[in-house]
Amino acid sequence: MAVRDAGSLLVGLLVLFHTWGAWAAVEVNMEDRVEVFRGETASIACMFTSSEGIGAMIIQWFYVTRGGERQNIYYQDATTKIVARGTPFTDRISVNGTGATGDVVLTISNVQLQDELEFICLIGSVTGEAGEGRTKLRVFETPDLPTIESVQTGISVSEDSLSKIGTCEVKNGFPKPNITWYRNNTPLRTAQDVVKVVPSITSESSGLFSVKSELSMKVVKEDKDDVFYCEVTYFVPGGTRMTETNRVNITVYYPSTAVSIWVESPKGKIKEGDSIELHCRGNGNTPSSIISIKHTKTDQTWEGNVLVLRNVTRLNTGDYTCTSMDTDTFEEITDYTTVFVNYLKPAVVIPENTTVVVQGDELKATCNALSPLQTHTAWFKDGVEVSTGHTLILQDATFDTAGAYVCVVTVPEIEGMETRKTLVVQVQGPPEIMEKDHTEMEQIFEKTVELSCHARGFPAPSITWTTSDGKVLKTASQEDTEEGVQSVVTIKVDSDITAFCNASNEHGTAAVTFNIKAITHTTTPATTTTTTTTSNPISSTTVKAQTANPPEKVKKEGSGVIIAVIIICILLLAILGSVLYFLYKKGKICGRSGKQDLTKEKSNKDNIVVEMKSDNTEEAVLLGVNGEKQPPSDQSGEYLDVQK
Repeated sequence: MAVRDAGSLLVGLLVLFHTWGAWAAVEVNMEDRVEVFRGETASIACMFTSSEGIGAMIIQWFYVTRGGERQNIYYQDATTKIVARGTPFTDRISVNGTGATGDVVLTISNVQLQDELEFICLIGSVTGEAGEGRTKLRVFETPDLPTIESVQTGISVSEDSLSKIGTCEVKNGFPKPNITWYRNNTPLRTAQDVVKVVPSITSESSGLFSVKSELSMKVVKEDKDDVFYCEVTYFVPGGTRMTETNRVNITVYYPSTAVSIWVESPKGKIKEGDSIELHCRGNGNTPSSIISIKHTKTDQTWEGNVLVLRNVTRLNTGDYTCTSMDTDTFEEITDYTTVFVNYLKPAVVIPENTTVVVQGDELKATCNALSPLQTHTAWFKDGVEVSTGHTLILQDATFDTAGAYVCVVTVPEIEGMETRKTLVVQVQGPPEIMEKDHTEMEQIFEKTVELSCHARGFPAPSITWTTSDGKVLKTASQEDTEEGVQSVVTIKVDSDITAFCNASNEHGTAAVTFNIKAITHTTTPATTTTTTTTSNPISSTTVKAQTANPPEKVKKEGSGVIIAVIIICILLLAILGSVLYFLYKKGKICGRSGKQDLTKEKSNKDNIVVEMKSDNTEEAVLLGVNGEKQPPSDQSGEYLDVQK
C-alpha cells in the first residue's frame, strides 16, 4: 500500500510540474461557496475543460486545514479511485463522475461544524496539463428561541447612573447570531450616559455559539409605559432569518406632582343607607409616598388610596381630603372632594296612629317628611291610592271610611328612597248590621241550623241572640273582624222559630230577625215570603228574604199563579152564590116561595166561607154569600177553605 501511495504522489508531482509549464491548457470552474445545515449532505461540484480533451484525466480533491496546509482526501485516474485514509472525511465522502463528461461532484455526508473549510479540485492529464478550483463549505445551525428577562424591581428616575433594564439571550446558533434591542419598535444603540448595550459571546463545547446582551439606560418618567424586546438575526443557507422575544415593560418610580380624589360609587346622588367608595390617586409612582384620606368634619383619617364607607348617614356629609406625602422629601400634596348624603326623615302624620271621627263628620290629616330634595306624597287604603299631597280630607265619614290609611313619601330623583306612616281611622256611631241576606229559611224538623250575624260600629258592638218568646241563645262563636264583630249561634229546630241578632254599643242598637220554619217532609217546600223589619235609633231597615230552594225567581212566579187561581175561584163562588140566592128568593129551588126571608134561618151549614192570605198583609178576609166580612177562622198559613 505504501508503494502505491508513493507512486501516486510521484505522478502528482509530475503532473504538478507539467502544470506549471502549461497551466492554461486545463480550465476548472467551481462555486465560491456551498452552504448546508449541520447534519445534512454537501455536494461540491467541479467542472473542467482541457485543450487536449477530457479523456483519461487525473482528479484529486484536497481541503485546506486551519493552519493553511493542503490535505489530500481523494485521488482518481483512468484505472484507480483512492480515498485518503486517516482524514476527517475518510468515511463520509464519495466522488461521482469519471471526468469523461467534464464534471465531478464531491459529496460529504453528515456535515459537521468543523467541516467548514476550503476544498480544492485539481484536474490534470498524463501530458502534464493541470488546473484547479476552490469552494468554501459553509455550515449553519438554527439557534434556540431567544429569551428576555426584565428587572423585577422598580427603577427610580432619581438614579444618577444608568439602570439595568434587562437581558436577552440566544443559544446554540452557528454562525454567531446577532441581538438588537428595541424600545417601542425603535432600535437602541449605545449612547454615552443614556443607553449602554453590552454583548457577550459563549462558545459551547459543541462548537455552537450562545450570545447574551444586557441593556442599561438612564430612566425618565416617560419610560413608564414603554415596552422592550430583542430581535435576533441568524444565518441560514442562502440568507438570514429573524425572530423576536416577548415584550416586557419596567416599573418606573417617579414622585407625584398632584393628587386627585373622587367618588367611584355610587354614580349620581347618594342617599342614606348607600355604600360609598372613595378613590385617591397621585400622578406619580413611588413606594416612598403615603396616601391618606381624611374627613375634615370629624378629623377621622384612613390610610390607603381606597376608602369604603358602608350604610352611610347624613353624618357622613362633608369634605374628604386626600394627602400624598413623600417619605424621602416629606413633601405633601393634597386634593379634596365634597360628599353630600341625601336623606329623607321618617314621615310624621297628624293626628298620630289612631284617630276617631264621629259618623257624618269630616277628618283632616297631614303627612310630612323632611328632605333636601323634592318629595312626593300619596295616601293609600287597602293598596289603592285615595289621595295625593300632604293633606288627607275625609268628608261625611261613614263606616266605610274607617280603616288604615298609609302615607307614602318618596323622592322621585332617587329610586328606592321613601318613608311611610300609617293612620288608623275609627268612625264612631251606632251599630250597623252587615250582610242581611238569608234571614228567611226552612229546616227539617229536629235538625239544627247555624245563624251568622256580622255587625260593625265604634265602639265595637256587643252581640246577643234572643228568640220571639224571650229566650236568650248561647253564642257558638264570636270573633273580631277588620270591620266589626261576627257572631254565630246554632239552633235545633223543634218548631217554627223567630230569632233576633241584637247589636248594641253606647251610641245605639241594631237588630236583624231570622225566621225559621220547621217542615216535616223532605220534598221541595213551597215558596214563603216573609217581611222582617230591623230598626235602630237612626234608621229603619226592611229586610226581605226567602228560602234558598227552589230559586227565587221560580218561587215568586209560583206564588203569583196560586194567588191568581184563588182570586178567580172566589169570584166564581161569589157569582154562583148570588145566583143561588136569587133563585132561592124567587122560590125557584127547594120548593120555597121567593117571599121567604132567608135571613131568619141562617145557619153555619148554609154559609160559604172563603179565606185568603196575601204576601203583603197579615189580615184574613172572610166573605159570606152576601159579601159581608166574617171573623177570621185561621191565619196560620196559605190555604183555601170552603164550607157549606
